[in-house]
Amino acid sequence: MEWRIVSIGTLPSNPLWNETGPQRTGHATTTVIKSDDAVLLVDPSLPPQMLNARLQERWGLDLSAITHVFLTSFDPDRRRSLGGLEHATWYMHEPEIQSAALAISEELQLASGDDELTLLLEQHRNLLANFEVAPDALCAGVDLFPLHGYTPGSCGILLPTPKRTILICGDTVATSEHLARAIVLANCADIEMAQDSFKECVEIADVIVPGRDNIVLNPTRS
Repeated sequence: MEWRIVSIGTLPSNPLWNETGPQRTGHATTTVIKSDDAVLLVDPSLPPQMLNARLQERWGLDLSAITHVFLTSFDPDRRRSLGGLEHATWYMHEPEIQSAALAISEELQLASGDDELTLLLEQHRNLLANFEVAPDALCAGVDLFPLHGYTPGSCGILLPTPKRTILICGDTVATSEHLARAIVLANCADIEMAQDSFKECVEIADVIVPGRDNIVLNPTRS
């Protein structure tokens, strides 16, 4: 099993930098993992052409080489490249699929009479229908690690290598500053649950891949 960061994400506004209001286009950190014959892309956040260029720069790959996609959550800014990945198998954690379907259904009821919003929500529902329930082991050496709280079914990926345990956290651990201050994002679906998941990340991982930053060594490890 091999892995590397394809693209380093960023928050649209980082309150720990004393920012208020959107300052930039937010996008998620994207990771690629090779295991046996599988090439897994986690949180393909950039538009397809941009992400294809980053894959070429980072590992000499094209989007066409990707066999599987995994989203840590169904947030729109984690899935901008899906239009260029229709050949791949798309996975999400089952609770995230269920909670996203419920949220879309409820929003559709509230959007009755708003044709533009209804059309957008129906597009999200149709996109969601293409996702399969992720198995506990996505491929050899690549395991699901549920991290509920940022969204109801958000889920990370655990890479238990012989020397270090790597954890791709999604937005449960947003940035290195959030890790250092031991805080979660204010827009979590369930703050208390997200804080518990944050603690699990710190307890298990030697190397953390935040949702909106570069890799970080766990500061609690010697």
